[in-house]
Amino acid sequence: MKKSARWLGVGRTETGHVRRTNQDVFAAINSCNFWIVADGMGGHPAGDVAAHLAVDAATQRAKALLASNDLAPEVQQQHLRETVLAANRAIHERIRQEPSLKGMGTTAVAMTIAPTSPSVAYIAHLGDSRAYRFHGGTLTQLTRDHTLVAVLLERGLINDATARAYPDRHVLAKGLGMGLEMLPEVTSTPLADDDLLVLCSDGLTKMLEDGDIAAILAKAQQDPRRACHDLVEEALDRGGEDNVTVIVCAYTTPAKVGRLAIDKTLPAM
Repeated sequence: MKKSARWLGVGRTETGHVRRTNQDVFAAINSCNFWIVADGMGGHPAGDVAAHLAVDAATQRAKALLASNDLAPEVQQQHLRETVLAANRAIHERIRQEPSLKGMGTTAVAMTIAPTSPSVAYIAHLGDSRAYRFHGGTLTQLTRDHTLVAVLLERGLINDATARAYPDRHVLAKGLGMGLEMLPEVTSTPLADDDLLVLCSDGLTKMLEDGDIAAILAKAQQDPRRACHDLVEEALDRGGEDNVTVIVCAYTTPAKVGRLAIDKTLPAM
């Protein structure tokens, strides 16, 4: 990778048309190649507090760890895993200090991209916030949902048709705050310079099918700002039934850098 080019992410969060508050939080820390989306657990106390704590703790840890020049895959994966573990510890520490917050939790999907050749994305997640790769016109989900319905599907207890209408399909099987030993699932994928990476809360995937997401990304022509804007707008246009948060990352040359925010964190509104 040329030093003059880098991966940059653009993010946006919206409350939507149904929820009164926004329990989503994101951070795009481009200066140390770190991006994260957290979605506070609806129906639980202080979901927004949990999401804030997760993002704040993860970004602080990321700034300390991910600036390392050690690009060994096992080191990158361990560093990313540690950022999510730090987020989980922060939530449990707050619960210890304020027992009334017991039960709060959040999803998290975090990503770092090692500037190797080719670039490699490392992703850690808990819950149903997702990561996608758009490559050569094809959208691939890089994470698997940690939900009750996903567990039932994996065990063959229900089929896809039943899963789509299952009443508890958004109940989480894993999430930050749900246990002190809650370990994130960590994956990696090599990248091409014309790829787009998407991190999102389920407010996007509730409203858009994967084919819809792919069509919007194709029209964006590798512009992460346009892609992010259009994905959120489409989710809102289709009803905006939940908070919706999206980060889109792209390989960006110096000519494009001036149009993008370098570091940005957006809290719940």
